[in-house]
Amino acid sequence: MTPAAALAQLDALGNAEKAEEMAAYHKVERRYLGVANPVLDEVAKGWRKELDVEERVALSGALWRDGSHEARVLAAKLLTQARLRPSDKSAWQLIKSWAPDFDAWAIADHACIAGQKRLIWEPTRIEEIADWHLSDHMWTRRAALVITLPWTKQNNPKPAELVIRDRVLGWAAGYVNDHEWFIQKAVA
Repeated sequence: MTPAAALAQLDALGNAEKAEEMAAYHKVERRYLGVANPVLDEVAKGWRKELDVEERVALSGALWRDGSHEARVLAAKLLTQARLRPSDKSAWQLIKSWAPDFDAWAIADHACIAGQKRLIWEPTRIEEIADWHLSDHMWTRRAALVITLPWTKQNNPKPAELVIRDRVLGWAAGYVNDHEWFIQKAVA
């Protein structure tokens, strides 16, 4: 699957009326195609079956660079999987590289869900994103909480998981006086 073929397939699924609605809803200046999330889920499932991990990482990078809402969401969905074999290192590096580009909650959340899978697979990676909570970029600060959300929801955490939970909750405590609405929503 070439990036051009993937983008052509995505464009063909678009709906101009829905694209206008999405642009008004998300309030971020970018191209919207008007493709609903369930459709993107199905496309991602199909492509994950067809492509190996490195092909998916390459396609995800190209989709992200396209910049349209749906292409970025689909880029994240291609990498949202519990296990990426034989290695998930390139997927993790790509997901981390997206943080400075976050500018809207939906895209950031999809990318963070993909990132959650990589962090759960290798929790020591939290060290690689530990400075996100100090970023001047509001969306990166917010992503520090969203990407680590699984540790705040565990019912029976192990001792090492409790250490991560305490750390993440410390980051959240540091956000209490942050006046950004999206930060407060992430804390909640």
